[in-house]
Amino acid sequence: MENILAPSILSADFKILGEQIEQTEKAGAKYIHFDVMDGIFVPSISFGMPVLSALKGAVKQALDVHLMVTEPIRYVKEFAKCGADIITVHLEACEDVKATVDEIKASGVKAGITIKPATPVKELIPYLELADMFLIMSVEPGFGGQAFIPESLDKIKELRTLLDERGLKTDIEVDGGIYCENVEAVLDAGANIIVSGSGVFKGNITENTKRFMEILKRHE
Repeated sequence: MENILAPSILSADFKILGEQIEQTEKAGAKYIHFDVMDGIFVPSISFGMPVLSALKGAVKQALDVHLMVTEPIRYVKEFAKCGADIITVHLEACEDVKATVDEIKASGVKAGITIKPATPVKELIPYLELADMFLIMSVEPGFGGQAFIPESLDKIKELRTLLDERGLKTDIEVDGGIYCENVEAVLDAGANIIVSGSGVFKGNITENTKRFMEILKRHE
């Protein structure tokens, strides 16, 4: 499976957002991770459809939209229209997970399902053959810059085993507290899409991205 870096713009400088995203693209990052927070499902509020629409016309990377919102089915069509290539929703936020995934796919984009650190992987079992991607949160969703939760590695391994047992090559994305210093353990556990905010955007963006990409390519 291809290993992909998805820089999270939650840590970017919005005064020069386009410039910074372009640096990640030139250095090899194929996705841009776009966190949407509603202040209800998670405490913070971030950005939404107008920013996504602006990015769609300005970047070449796939727009990986993570909806940290209550009942995300309400917004799926609009985020798809605004340019999302992937829409990921929280298992815990959906009254009807299957209906939400169906709505995402009907909108013409890939569907992801994610779980918080306290939610057991077994809760994903009914949906293993439905989603295009699963996202393991390795921090509590809602704030950037948190430390990686070590137990997340066991959850990644468990999920990859469940997928392998069914012959599924589904992507596993991991988000939270990932830097070049710990990404190898995440890849070894079975993830192939890596979200990093501070690890990419703090310091030299080009060099940070290149370093991540070197590690990701070695582990393919």
